[in-house]
Amino acid sequence: MTPADFQFELPPELIAQQPPPERSGARMLVVDRREGRWRDAAFADFPSFLGPGDALTLNNTRVLPARLFGRRAGRAGAAGQPPTARVETLLLEPVSQSPLRWTALVKPGRKIDIGERIVYDEGLEARVVERGERGSRTLEFQPAGRFFEIVDRIGHLPLPPYIQRQDGEIDRARYQTVYSKDRGSAAAPTAGLHFTPEILEAVRSRGAATVEITLHVGLGTFQSIDDDVDVLAHKLHAERFEMTADAAAALNAAKRIVAVGTTSTRTLEHAIRLGRGSFEAASGRTDLFIYPGFEFQAVGALLTNFHLPGSTLLMLVSAFAGKELILAAYRHAVEQRYRFFSYGDCMLIL
Repeated sequence: MTPADFQFELPPELIAQQPPPERSGARMLVVDRREGRWRDAAFADFPSFLGPGDALTLNNTRVLPARLFGRRAGRAGAAGQPPTARVETLLLEPVSQSPLRWTALVKPGRKIDIGERIVYDEGLEARVVERGERGSRTLEFQPAGRFFEIVDRIGHLPLPPYIQRQDGEIDRARYQTVYSKDRGSAAAPTAGLHFTPEILEAVRSRGAATVEITLHVGLGTFQSIDDDVDVLAHKLHAERFEMTADAAAALNAAKRIVAVGTTSTRTLEHAIRLGRGSFEAASGRTDLFIYPGFEFQAVGALLTNFHLPGSTLLMLVSAFAGKELILAAYRHAVEQRYRFFSYGDCMLIL
């Protein structure tokens, strides 16, 4: 099994470059696994598919404006050197309890070695203290006021590369879920972008519970695989997660768990294995890689956006509903001109 087995033809114009005018205005393809069929609907219809006993599970991570632009300033201790070449930094995750030491991707990465300094606006400065795998670096930031306040002002939201424009003010609101709380992601859990407070209230009014868990989206979620690589040999980059005792209790009481997005799905399936068949309060890291042949123990229904060809996310969805059914549904979505990827339309798999 290779990524080449999960390919489909996608016209570039179907890749959504902007969010829809209304947050909850997406189309929704409803796929029935048991019957092997699908039908076209609207996301506004989503609450009608839930009822008493359902637990709608939301990833409440918040996207950090994690893309910072600075300049190289030579090695630490080499005073008087003016900043030179431009450097792009993408913060991935903190490596200690202090907010000042981060794992990051640095571009251009090959030239930037241990001891180098990078200076940013508003007096923020970082020193490279370690080289990591996959081109990452560990950066130690110098305090300049409050770190997160400065990053919030000078940072850019890390829109994925298939959105071929710079981030703008609209993304400050629309590339976050309305229930985002716990800051720490390098990308949005995009299936949740469709929800509004009104949709969530409609879900609750039908007797379903809403449950919040956390998985901070990092390299693991969007890590690519070469087309000729054996999927079974691939390892995901681990990402941080948390499940509270209240969330665990609500999930254990549910008759059906409806996961919002692949990040929630991976967290749920990891956590239920930690608890040996039930949920418990837990936190840590998960590198769970879900591909066809995986046996789901927690998730009974899944809301997800449309994913890139050959991606680990498409493999997860194919594991849940069957590869042939999913690829056929994707072909239908292309024919019907659905919008794809982060700001695109969605799919509900029952």
